[in-house]
Amino acid sequence: MASFETAGEREPFKRSYNTDDVHIDIESQEEVPLHPAMSPTENMLRWGFVRKVYGIIAAQLVLTCCTASLFIFSKPVNDFATQSAAFQVAMFILPLIGLIPLYIYQKRHPTNLIILALWTMSISTSVGMACSFYQPLILLEAVGLTASIVAGLTAYTFYASRKGHEFGFMGPTLFLGLWSIVAWSFLQFFFPPGPIQSTIFALLGTLLFSGYIIFDTWMLIQKYDLDEYIWASVNLYLDIINLFLKILQLLSRRD
Repeated sequence: MASFETAGEREPFKRSYNTDDVHIDIESQEEVPLHPAMSPTENMLRWGFVRKVYGIIAAQLVLTCCTASLFIFSKPVNDFATQSAAFQVAMFILPLIGLIPLYIYQKRHPTNLIILALWTMSISTSVGMACSFYQPLILLEAVGLTASIVAGLTAYTFYASRKGHEFGFMGPTLFLGLWSIVAWSFLQFFFPPGPIQSTIFALLGTLLFSGYIIFDTWMLIQKYDLDEYIWASVNLYLDIINLFLKILQLLSRRD
């Protein structure tokens, strides 16, 4: 965190702070505290960071919805995606490879935003391909459930943070669960699971990414540096997308 110096004469009910590259005026109507240990200045900066990250995530989700709609409602696009094995493999590999330059250039503006847009497009294409196999009604239900869960978990995490609660203890368990999910997904290529195993797998994935939403929201509020907005956006975006896909799998198997 950069150092702060008081600048100029202070007006009644107004405080001014300087950083190396930012000037902050805190009016009498201050932001809602994000954590009891944060100073008013830190709280103001952190709120700006939070808004920036959620703005980026909103743009990513809009792009994802538009791309998915193209795969769902355009038969030529749908046919190409479902019949081309090479395209499917490419859309599986590209998002993974894209994380490398995204991580390296995450703090270099505007290169980071350009890479993020391209990477989001590759993820959106993969999501669109997955959605093309489901009925529109199931997709709408999955979107509604995902939005409700994300909103509820986000509100809870913000409330808990205001009360001083920490969620860092979840990190190792979630990481272990994530690698278990990855290993299980890999094994499915060689040993296709039955309906019961697939349902259990989808349920565990739903719980895992719900936990990650809490953990990454806590990281957003308290841990990320202010110039790590790209990586914070990537993590929460992936949490939301993976939660949606797991819920979609659960809904498709309820009958």
